[in-house]
Amino acid sequence: MDEVDKNIINYLQGGFPICESPYQCVAEQLSLTESELIKRIESLLAIGILSRFGPLYHAEQMGGALTLAAVKAPEQQFNRIAEIINAFPEVAHNYERNHELNMWFVIATDLPERLTVVIEEIQQQTGLDVYNMPKINEYFVGLKLEA
Repeated sequence: MDEVDKNIINYLQGGFPICESPYQCVAEQLSLTESELIKRIESLLAIGILSRFGPLYHAEQMGGALTLAAVKAPEQQFNRIAEIINAFPEVAHNYERNHELNMWFVIATDLPERLTVVIEEIQQQTGLDVYNMPKINEYFVGLKLEA
């Protein structure tokens, strides 16, 4: 990762423009061509420096539901259970934790009633209890990590 890549990462943490040519707009701000910016973002994704580049949607504001959930996955079955849970399109991401509840994941659905259905399906397919931990309050934390 060179200085140009660092500048791209640092700049994009401040947001991505909503306009007719957003890549061109960002490229101009960083003194790059649009194609160079796109190639560098693709490269950062391919080598794993960036794990994701795309919009974040607020499921609840779009009429859906969102929750944090966890299971107690037996160590010897951890990968198999992770594969089952990750196969659900509603599961946004999955974390291993050093805790009794050792697998945590986010579920985002297009309809509020779908959330209960997904949790029940995960329980049926894994044979594990899913601990549903919906948010009570939401707080904005403007976290920016300098590359």
